[in-house]
Amino acid sequence: MSDPIVRLEVDATGVATVRVNNPPVNTIDAKVRRALFDALAQLQARDDLRAVVLACDGSTFFSGADIGEFSGPPKEEEYRTLFDGIENLPCPVVAAMHGTVMGGGFEIALACHYRVASPGTRFALPEVTLGIIPGAGGTQRLPRLIGVERTLEMVLSAKPVDTGTGQRYGFLDRVIEGDLLAGAVDYARSLADRGIEPRRTGRLAVDPASAGAEIVARFVEQANTQYRNRRAAHTAIEAVRAAVRLPIDEGLVYETKLVDEAKATIESKALVHLFFAERETRKVPDIPASAKARPLGSGGIVGAGTMGGGIAICFANAGIPVTVLDGSREALERGMANVAKTYDSMVRRGRLADDARARRMALITGTLDAGALGEADVVVEAVFEDLALKKQIFAKLDEVVKPGAVLATNTSTLDVNEIAAATRRPHDVVGLHFFSPANVMPLLEVVRTKDTSPEVIRTALELAKRLRKTPVLARVCYGFIGNRMMEGYAREAERMVLEGATPRQVDSALENWGMAMGILAVFDLAGIDIGVNVHRANAEKYPPDPTYYQADFALYDAGRLGQKTAKGYYRYEGRTRIDDPEAIEILRARAKALGVAQSAHDDTEILERCLYPLMNEGFRILGEGIAIRASDIDVVWAAGYGFPRYRGGPMFHAQTIGLPSLLDGIRRYRDRFGPMHWEPAPLLEELVAKGMTVADWERAKLAVQGVR
Repeated sequence: MSDPIVRLEVDATGVATVRVNNPPVNTIDAKVRRALFDALAQLQARDDLRAVVLACDGSTFFSGADIGEFSGPPKEEEYRTLFDGIENLPCPVVAAMHGTVMGGGFEIALACHYRVASPGTRFALPEVTLGIIPGAGGTQRLPRLIGVERTLEMVLSAKPVDTGTGQRYGFLDRVIEGDLLAGAVDYARSLADRGIEPRRTGRLAVDPASAGAEIVARFVEQANTQYRNRRAAHTAIEAVRAAVRLPIDEGLVYETKLVDEAKATIESKALVHLFFAERETRKVPDIPASAKARPLGSGGIVGAGTMGGGIAICFANAGIPVTVLDGSREALERGMANVAKTYDSMVRRGRLADDARARRMALITGTLDAGALGEADVVVEAVFEDLALKKQIFAKLDEVVKPGAVLATNTSTLDVNEIAAATRRPHDVVGLHFFSPANVMPLLEVVRTKDTSPEVIRTALELAKRLRKTPVLARVCYGFIGNRMMEGYAREAERMVLEGATPRQVDSALENWGMAMGILAVFDLAGIDIGVNVHRANAEKYPPDPTYYQADFALYDAGRLGQKTAKGYYRYEGRTRIDDPEAIEILRARAKALGVAQSAHDDTEILERCLYPLMNEGFRILGEGIAIRASDIDVVWAAGYGFPRYRGGPMFHAQTIGLPSLLDGIRRYRDRFGPMHWEPAPLLEELVAKGMTVADWERAKLAVQGVR
């Protein structure tokens, strides 16, 4: 058999090799399955085979199933038929694995009789992270090999394990040093020579001791904690436990039933939505294919503070030499010391080897001389939010940095057009808004000005890839996407604590719903003074309502700046939040002085008043063209602001609850509080009036742009 995807060859000793080549990562998509069915039919038709080796070309064995098929008709029966056919071949079948063997790729290996792998191969069943369960036999075959307990460890952790763990657990028979395919063929031939029969996974019995009540209870508790508000982990436990009592054929049918139910949940649809949304952000419709990224051989950072140091670590982690500039020797030395401490912490925690730490530190150079940035390919300004200072810095960079270099600002709110205007090359200027801590958070807002060239945008996106960041492109407005949407969300939280809700009540409602951290706790973490200073510096950008944002101002006036002073909305012992009557008394006094009426708040009101303005502002941003796609907005909030991934992001959640329901809720609060803060976004009103979804609107917009 000769096929561009699957090649079947049989050697003189009767050992067949089935080699798959489906770049880039050998996804088991429809064309691969068709080709494998053809190969299987040819194997079944032969009576001269002594063994079969299943292998893949390229960088990895099968990386998994085609996630793009999740929204279409179920494919589980097709997988089951194919894998059953492999398992029931009459001679030993050996899976020769390398790279990252995930999901369906691991499951097809489990259907083989024996498994070998190259050193460094990793194995995982990550389906619960997409709101589903292993659906191609993983919940039924793996327990038969390694027991229920270890299967649930792999399924619930969703993290890859190495070859050593695979051998210890019992699903990996041998590690092949050197040429994997040649070693796998030799191994398969040795099985045949010794008369070793197929070891069909489905015919093995599950050790009932591995599914004891205490073991299962431990994993149920883990699911409750690790996957709060979610169903998939519990469904996976149910499916794996079924392997103890059901024969393989019935177990596989039951697994299919459960996985199809899981795919229909909002949880799964939301997680799959974000999976694709994060891959879509790099697509910019108006950037021509001819626009190429500029070289990224070296970088520069202006400012050795917390953000500058974090960005420098990002560059060094990516292997890009970077020079950090500061105007003060003391600040520079402090910043470099903090970088060293970060790397030291990674070494202590076993996340980085000593030699790797030394290599990365060697890539970071401190300087007090702006001229040292002259040959950098990209320079990121990371000083505090002061427009005049940033313009002064960019004027200096314009003088000293070589032509063609990208000049980037890390501003989170300021007008990048104004910053760019301080240079003679505004087409080279772009916003690169990193999120703190910059070396940890995956989001990078890329802000294009009215003059930013396509090549610079392409370079920024390429830099994000090198730095392992998820980029989202935005146009210039106050706060861009994320911080602009934060305004209404934060505004209502602050207002409610003036109306009588406690900080704990507000934050608990948000956290129990799924936010990574309640908004008031976020203020304490970031520093209450940060928000106060931003509001004072940009007072003209906020509605003239003297009763809003007064919670922050009241605490600030009392010297409560959050965790840095161990007092803010809460009192702190280390990082532990403790309810503080003194804070509540300060808030009540400010409310009385402002004449803010006191009222009771339940969780429903807290969630609506925080989330409705958030989603409403998202529709404004989309309608104004600040964001390219609604899904980009979802990525910003899921990757940068702790929005629960299993709810898909604010725009996805808006459609989950229904756009008419969202609009009705906003109008209800407008009737109660007035239009200053509760005016519906024009796009939201338009969509509801026309009975359109966001996807309908985006398709129509693209069609119009295509005509133009």
